[in-house]
Amino acid sequence: MSITPQKIILASGNQGKLREFFRILGRAGFEIVAQSDYNVPDIEETGLTFVENAILKARNAAKITGLPALADDSGIEVDALNGQPGIYSARYSAKGDDANNIKLLKALEGVPDQQRTARFRCCIVFMRHASDPSPLIADASWEGRILHQLSGENGFGYDPLFYVPTHKTSSAELDPDIKNAISHRAQALQQLLKLMS
Repeated sequence: MSITPQKIILASGNQGKLREFFRILGRAGFEIVAQSDYNVPDIEETGLTFVENAILKARNAAKITGLPALADDSGIEVDALNGQPGIYSARYSAKGDDANNIKLLKALEGVPDQQRTARFRCCIVFMRHASDPSPLIADASWEGRILHQLSGENGFGYDPLFYVPTHKTSSAELDPDIKNAISHRAQALQQLLKLMS
């Protein structure tokens, strides 16, 4: 069965995420619309896991718009910090990306390279409607480690600190097309597309 092009609300206000979703899902034939186009307010992320938060966001967008909704919750898990900042990645410092990166570097001061292992994790949820009893769920991770200083101008969030061993560079130094082929979000989206087909 082929995927029927349809309008889907993306429950996110993060411009970096929106660009990645538009690029990947647009190629698959979906019409992706930002929730801001429908004046959908952000919902408080009260879940204790990535999947719980993604469901909260997708359900909120579907309920307000009456359209199918897609939401992701993602973050970085640092082994030396027992998986933190995890679901709190975007709110780690409460002051935005730059402050988050500075706080992470301070938390890892003195930690050697071999103990700076980390992964980006992404959970994506697709809900056909707000009361969908069986939302589609995709979960993926991207292994790497945390650098000692920022490197690169592309991407957003923790990309300048995330070293990608397979490409010997930071995520923020990758060409966007390469990142969108190998990242945690790309992997989760590919899983989701298979589930939707």
